[in-house]
Amino acid sequence: MLYRKMQRNGDALSILGFGCMRLPLKEGKIDEERARQQIRYAIDHGVNYIDTAWPYHIGESEPFVGRTLADGYREKVKLATKLPSWNVKSREDMDKFLNAQLERLRTDHIDYYLVHGLVGVLWDKMEKLDVLGFLDQAKADGRIINAGFSFHGSIDDFKRIVDAYPWAFCQIQYNFLDEKNQAGTEGLEYAASYGLGVIVMEPLRGGKLTEPVPPAVQEIWNKAAVKRTPAEWAFRWIWNRPEVTVVLSGMNEEADIEENLKIADEAYPGSLTETELKLVRKAEKKYRELMKTGCTGCRYCMPCPSGVDIPGCFEIYDNFSLSGNEREAKLMYVSKPGGIIRGDVQGYASQCVQCGQCIEKCPQHLDIPSFLEAIEKEFEGKDFKGWKIVAKKHFGKE
Repeated sequence: MLYRKMQRNGDALSILGFGCMRLPLKEGKIDEERARQQIRYAIDHGVNYIDTAWPYHIGESEPFVGRTLADGYREKVKLATKLPSWNVKSREDMDKFLNAQLERLRTDHIDYYLVHGLVGVLWDKMEKLDVLGFLDQAKADGRIINAGFSFHGSIDDFKRIVDAYPWAFCQIQYNFLDEKNQAGTEGLEYAASYGLGVIVMEPLRGGKLTEPVPPAVQEIWNKAAVKRTPAEWAFRWIWNRPEVTVVLSGMNEEADIEENLKIADEAYPGSLTETELKLVRKAEKKYRELMKTGCTGCRYCMPCPSGVDIPGCFEIYDNFSLSGNEREAKLMYVSKPGGIIRGDVQGYASQCVQCGQCIEKCPQHLDIPSFLEAIEKEFEGKDFKGWKIVAKKHFGKE
């Protein structure tokens, strides 16, 4: 296992972290015996960063992780969890959540504590509720050691959040399809330049880069002089960046754990050749051709005068085109553009009034209004209200 240091505190963290959002299931619930074996096996083989959150597995991930880290395993790892920002209504709520999390996780401190799922409007709310004072107090009394945030918004909002507090770290979505999406490469470099450690989530875009791999993309990987699986290409591309500290993997298959551990033994920064980087760019281009919109997430179309979250809608639509997973797509649609994660600010495709301003701004000249019509038809049908109920339950809003 390779390790990289957090600049702010000197912690040597395994470059592979275990994400506990997609644990193996049995009869609709966490398969505790199997998941416990998986996590402990990963720790025994060098993983020392475990990531969970209040809403994962409808609230069951944290208690499960607490039980799993018994028998001396808690002392072997740095534990990360997150304050569910969308559920916070007052300064007092922050302490209530943190104290409950300490109990659920069976620990007296959280090593890496994140303000969860920030976008601009959600950050504005949390700042007004004095989240910075809360973090200062929680660090002072030892309940948390390092403060950070996870992020899903625009680069401008990312920068102002970085500037607002002496964070130790941040967590961003990053992979070779998301260089310009959300924080992207610009955000990665900005955070690192200020000394923040960077935790990467969604390295495989929720499995979209590996399950299944389109034949046209596989043909590109087959041309490489050094043969690697699609997962290895995706991970190595991220670890090639020295700014990245840890990459989280939602590992729930034993074979995937073995593969990821092997890659994490070898993936040094700067180890990909220019020829190999060009190959990844070819694969990225081919994915763009296969995805329904071809959007790069550059956000030049934003802000939409009608409040549509255009890049968010497009990302979900494109992921759906690659995976065909209707359940996941509809859940994400009502959760992200739908406002459950974005602080109750809705940005549905149906809000589009066909003003055409986005077409003028788009550097790719995409017919954005037409795509939004298709997205509305796909995701806002008869079962729309039902998915809102499911999403609110999933994220603890009801």
